Amino acid sequence: MAGLIRSVAAAALLLSMTSFGFAANKVIIILDASGSMWAQIDGKPKLEIARESLRTVLQSVPADDEIGFMVYGHRTKGSCEDIELIVPPQAGSASAISAAADSMKFLGKTPLTAAVKQAAEALRYTEDKATVVLITDGLETCGGDPCALGKELKESGVDFTADVVGFGLTADEGKQIACLAENTGGKYIQASDEKALQD
Repeated sequence: MAGLIRSVAAAALLLSMTSFGFAANKVIIILDASGSMWAQIDGKPKLEIARESLRTVLQSVPADDEIGFMVYGHRTKGSCEDIELIVPPQAGSASAISAAADSMKFLGKTPLTAAVKQAAEALRYTEDKATVVLITDGLETCGGDPCALGKELKESGVDFTADVVGFGLTADEGKQIACLAENTGGKYIQASDEKALQD
Protein backbone atom coordinates (compact mmCIF):
# COMPACT_ATOMS: atom_id res chain seq x y z
CA MET A 1 0.00 0.00 0.00
CA ALA A 2 2.87 2.35 0.77
CA GLY A 3 4.06 1.86 -2.80
CA LEU A 4 0.70 2.98 -4.16
CA ILE A 5 0.68 6.02 -1.91
CA ARG A 6 4.14 6.96 -3.10
CA SER A 7 3.08 6.43 -6.70
CA VAL A 8 0.01 8.65 -6.42
CA ALA A 9 2.14 11.25 -4.71
CA ALA A 10 4.65 10.99 -7.51
CA ALA A 11 1.91 11.60 -10.05
CA ALA A 12 0.75 14.71 -8.27
CA LEU A 13 4.35 15.79 -7.80
CA LEU A 14 4.94 15.51 -11.53
CA LEU A 15 2.04 17.87 -12.06
CA SER A 16 3.32 20.22 -9.41
CA MET A 17 6.71 20.37 -11.06
CA THR A 18 5.10 21.67 -14.24
CA SER A 19 2.43 23.78 -12.57
CA PHE A 20 4.28 25.25 -9.63
CA GLY A 21 7.55 25.91 -11.39
CA PHE A 22 7.10 29.69 -11.49
CA ALA A 23 6.49 31.66 -8.31
CA ALA A 24 4.46 34.23 -10.25
CA ASN A 25 2.03 31.52 -11.35
CA LYS A 26 -0.86 31.21 -8.93
CA VAL A 27 -2.26 27.70 -8.61
CA ILE A 28 -5.43 26.25 -7.10
CA ILE A 29 -5.55 22.57 -6.19
CA ILE A 30 -9.07 21.11 -6.38
CA LEU A 31 -9.70 17.96 -4.35
CA ASP A 32 -12.69 15.69 -4.92
CA ALA A 33 -14.44 15.28 -1.55
CA SER A 34 -17.39 13.30 -2.91
CA GLY A 35 -18.73 10.25 -1.14
CA SER A 36 -17.01 7.88 -3.57
CA MET A 37 -13.68 8.77 -1.97
CA TRP A 38 -14.61 6.38 0.84
CA ALA A 39 -14.11 3.47 -1.55
CA GLN A 40 -11.02 1.46 -0.73
CA ILE A 41 -7.88 0.50 -2.59
CA ASP A 42 -6.11 -2.46 -1.01
CA GLY A 43 -8.10 -1.93 2.18
CA LYS A 44 -7.42 1.79 2.57
CA PRO A 45 -9.95 4.56 1.76
CA LYS A 46 -9.00 6.62 -1.26
CA LEU A 47 -9.52 9.77 0.77
CA GLU A 48 -6.70 8.75 3.12
CA ILE A 49 -4.40 8.04 0.21
CA ALA A 50 -5.26 11.41 -1.29
CA ARG A 51 -4.57 13.21 1.99
CA GLU A 52 -1.19 11.56 2.42
CA SER A 53 -0.23 12.18 -1.19
CA LEU A 54 -1.25 15.83 -1.00
CA ARG A 55 0.77 16.29 2.17
CA THR A 56 3.83 14.76 0.49
CA VAL A 57 3.54 17.00 -2.55
CA LEU A 58 3.04 20.16 -0.52
CA GLN A 59 6.26 19.52 1.37
CA SER A 60 8.15 20.09 -1.88
CA VAL A 61 6.42 23.34 -2.86
CA PRO A 62 8.60 26.47 -2.43
CA ALA A 63 7.28 28.69 0.36
CA ASP A 64 6.89 31.69 -1.94
CA ASP A 65 4.66 29.90 -4.46
CA GLU A 66 1.03 31.05 -4.23
CA ILE A 67 -1.12 27.94 -3.82
CA GLY A 68 -4.84 27.78 -3.09
CA PHE A 69 -7.12 24.88 -2.15
CA MET A 70 -10.68 24.24 -3.32
CA VAL A 71 -12.92 21.26 -2.60
CA TYR A 72 -16.35 20.02 -3.59
CA GLY A 73 -18.78 17.58 -2.02
CA HIS A 74 -17.53 18.12 1.55
CA ARG A 75 -20.60 19.65 3.22
CA THR A 76 -23.79 18.13 1.77
CA LYS A 77 -24.65 14.85 0.08
CA GLY A 78 -26.92 15.90 -2.76
CA SER A 79 -25.89 19.41 -3.72
CA CYS A 80 -24.22 20.44 -6.95
CA GLU A 81 -23.47 23.83 -5.37
CA ASP A 82 -21.22 22.42 -2.66
CA ILE A 83 -17.96 24.00 -3.85
CA GLU A 84 -15.68 26.02 -1.58
CA LEU A 85 -12.37 27.82 -1.91
CA ILE A 86 -11.05 26.96 1.54
CA VAL A 87 -7.56 28.43 1.16
CA PRO A 88 -7.18 31.38 -1.26
CA PRO A 89 -3.97 31.37 -3.35
CA GLN A 90 -1.16 32.68 -1.16
CA ALA A 91 2.45 32.05 -0.31
CA GLY A 92 3.21 29.69 2.57
CA SER A 93 -0.18 27.97 2.41
CA ALA A 94 1.03 24.35 2.52
CA SER A 95 0.26 23.77 6.20
CA ALA A 96 -3.19 25.36 5.92
CA ILE A 97 -4.02 23.19 2.91
CA SER A 98 -2.85 20.01 4.65
CA ALA A 99 -4.87 20.85 7.75
CA ALA A 100 -7.98 21.54 5.67
CA ALA A 101 -7.64 18.25 3.79
CA ASP A 102 -7.13 16.31 7.02
CA SER A 103 -10.26 17.73 8.67
CA MET A 104 -12.79 17.74 5.83
CA LYS A 105 -15.64 15.29 5.30
CA PHE A 106 -16.16 13.33 2.09
CA LEU A 107 -19.85 12.85 1.27
CA GLY A 108 -21.24 14.76 -1.72
CA LYS A 109 -21.56 14.84 -5.49
CA THR A 110 -18.98 15.64 -8.19
CA PRO A 111 -19.53 19.10 -9.74
CA LEU A 112 -16.00 19.12 -11.10
CA THR A 113 -16.76 21.32 -14.12
CA ALA A 114 -18.26 24.10 -12.00
CA ALA A 115 -15.39 23.79 -9.52
CA VAL A 116 -12.76 24.25 -12.23
CA LYS A 117 -14.65 27.26 -13.58
CA GLN A 118 -14.83 28.83 -10.12
CA ALA A 119 -11.13 28.17 -9.53
CA ALA A 120 -10.25 29.80 -12.86
CA GLU A 121 -12.32 32.85 -11.94
CA ALA A 122 -10.69 33.05 -8.51
CA LEU A 123 -7.33 33.09 -10.28
CA ARG A 124 -8.54 35.87 -12.62
CA TYR A 125 -7.64 33.70 -15.59
CA THR A 126 -8.69 36.36 -18.11
CA GLU A 127 -6.07 38.73 -16.69
CA ASP A 128 -3.20 36.56 -15.45
CA LYS A 129 -1.52 33.23 -16.03
CA ALA A 130 -3.43 30.60 -14.07
CA THR A 131 -3.17 26.89 -13.34
CA VAL A 132 -5.66 24.49 -11.77
CA VAL A 133 -4.73 21.00 -10.58
CA LEU A 134 -7.78 18.73 -10.26
CA ILE A 135 -7.58 15.48 -8.27
CA THR A 136 -10.75 13.42 -8.75
CA ASP A 137 -11.86 9.81 -8.40
CA GLY A 138 -15.12 10.31 -10.27
CA LEU A 139 -16.76 11.75 -13.33
CA GLU A 140 -18.97 14.82 -13.53
CA THR A 141 -22.33 14.16 -11.80
CA CYS A 142 -23.92 17.60 -12.05
CA GLY A 143 -24.46 18.00 -15.78
CA GLY A 144 -21.32 19.94 -16.59
CA ASP A 145 -19.15 19.37 -19.67
CA PRO A 146 -15.46 19.43 -18.70
CA CYS A 147 -14.33 19.08 -22.33
CA ALA A 148 -16.27 22.16 -23.45
CA LEU A 149 -15.14 24.08 -20.38
CA GLY A 150 -11.52 23.35 -21.19
CA LYS A 151 -11.90 24.89 -24.63
CA GLU A 152 -13.74 27.89 -23.22
CA LEU A 153 -11.12 28.61 -20.57
CA LYS A 154 -8.25 28.21 -22.99
CA GLU A 155 -9.81 30.55 -25.54
CA SER A 156 -10.81 33.27 -23.07
CA GLY A 157 -7.88 33.03 -20.68
CA VAL A 158 -4.51 34.76 -20.86
CA ASP A 159 -2.58 31.54 -20.22
CA PHE A 160 -4.84 29.00 -18.52
CA THR A 161 -3.85 25.38 -17.87
CA ALA A 162 -5.68 22.55 -16.13
CA ASP A 163 -3.77 19.48 -14.98
CA VAL A 164 -5.86 16.46 -13.97
CA VAL A 165 -5.13 13.40 -11.83
CA GLY A 166 -7.72 10.68 -12.44
CA PHE A 167 -7.55 8.79 -9.15
CA GLY A 168 -8.85 5.23 -9.29
CA LEU A 169 -10.60 5.70 -12.63
CA THR A 170 -10.68 3.15 -15.42
CA ALA A 171 -9.03 4.02 -18.71
CA ASP A 172 -12.43 4.63 -20.33
CA GLU A 173 -13.55 6.86 -17.47
CA GLY A 174 -10.29 8.74 -17.63
CA LYS A 175 -10.88 9.69 -21.24
CA GLN A 176 -14.01 11.58 -20.20
CA ILE A 177 -12.02 14.03 -18.08
CA ALA A 178 -8.63 13.90 -19.79
CA CYS A 179 -10.06 16.28 -22.38
CA LEU A 180 -10.13 19.03 -19.74
CA ALA A 181 -6.36 18.85 -19.50
CA GLU A 182 -5.81 18.26 -23.21
CA ASN A 183 -7.98 21.21 -24.25
CA THR A 184 -5.98 23.58 -22.04
CA GLY A 185 -2.52 22.27 -22.85
CA GLY A 186 -2.27 20.56 -19.48
CA LYS A 187 -1.39 17.02 -18.43
CA TYR A 188 -3.64 14.11 -17.51
CA ILE A 189 -2.27 11.39 -15.25
CA GLN A 190 -4.14 8.12 -14.80
CA ALA A 191 -3.45 7.16 -11.19
CA SER A 192 -5.38 3.88 -11.27
CA ASP A 193 -2.68 1.70 -9.83
CA GLU A 194 1.04 1.58 -9.32
CA LYS A 195 1.82 -0.10 -12.64
CA ALA A 196 -0.18 2.45 -14.62
CA LEU A 197 1.77 5.26 -13.01
CA GLN A 198 5.11 3.63 -13.64
CA ASP A 199 4.23 3.15 -17.30
